[in-house]
Amino acid sequence: GIFSSRNRSLMIRFYANENGKLTELDEPRPACWINITPPFNHAELEKLANQMDIPLDFLTDSLDIDERSRYEREEQVRLIVVNTPIVNEVESEHEGIYVTVPIGIILTLDNMITITSHENPVLEMFLEGKVKNFDPANETRFVLQIMEQNVYRFLICLKKLNLTRNVIEKELYNSSRNSDLRQLLRIEKSLVYFVNTLSSNELLKMKMKRSDFLKIRDDEDQTDLFEDIIIDNSQALEMANVHTNILSGTMEAYASIISNNLNFVMQRLTLITIILMVPTLVASFYGMNVPVPFKSESTSSFYFILFFSLIISLLLAWWFRRKQ
Repeated sequence: GIFSSRNRSLMIRFYANENGKLTELDEPRPACWINITPPFNHAELEKLANQMDIPLDFLTDSLDIDERSRYEREEQVRLIVVNTPIVNEVESEHEGIYVTVPIGIILTLDNMITITSHENPVLEMFLEGKVKNFDPANETRFVLQIMEQNVYRFLICLKKLNLTRNVIEKELYNSSRNSDLRQLLRIEKSLVYFVNTLSSNELLKMKMKRSDFLKIRDDEDQTDLFEDIIIDNSQALEMANVHTNILSGTMEAYASIISNNLNFVMQRLTLITIILMVPTLVASFYGMNVPVPFKSESTSSFYFILFFSLIISLLLAWWFRRKQ
């Protein structure tokens, strides 16, 4: 079957807590964590859904990068989709530094299943044993811990984006390079993704709390943890909004600075053109084949005309400088 093949293209791993340590299993067993990672094949997903008696769309919806955060129940199987940030694999100046992708969390009667379309830093925290008091057998607490680590992941990414923005701002004080401005646009796109995702995640958590989707209303410790997660998510959303507003203000300020610099350059070029126009005008008069004053065959007339043009240009420059 699909579980017994170690050469399968569909990456399915089974984990359980043994002697206080997360251990990978060869076969699934009750109360274990089933983690599904790419590459994916629709036929194998369909086979997996049939074998585990879960709706196929619970698996496929979790792989849709545009899937919104939500929860759904079908008979005894529950689905939670929560979005999380990952580094954008597309290195393009037109794309955000980070994008958000969904994590599908499926709760069955016997097991908990997670499925993602990309390698996910949030789930890696659990696989690497960096989350305290983690036990896959405690499904509801596991779900809360995923949400908690997800919020922490957002906060880490927000700090990195803010540090990058500060570095770029310092560089822009010295030179307005297009590459730096494009990098700011990438940060702005990432922040837009974060604001939308954090808002969606917050609505999901509020609905889950109101409907007691995880059935933790009578568990004071887990209820308190859930409320703390909601508060942390709100703080992350507020931080994302603050960074977005700061970045928008920064972009507007630099647009104004660039416009002022351009006006200053144009003003200087205009003044230089007017000052240089005087010798050109005088020379054009004396270049005509008609009698004009001081025009003779001697070389002294050339120097006189040159000196006269220079005096007028200097007077114009002095007058413009006086008028600022």
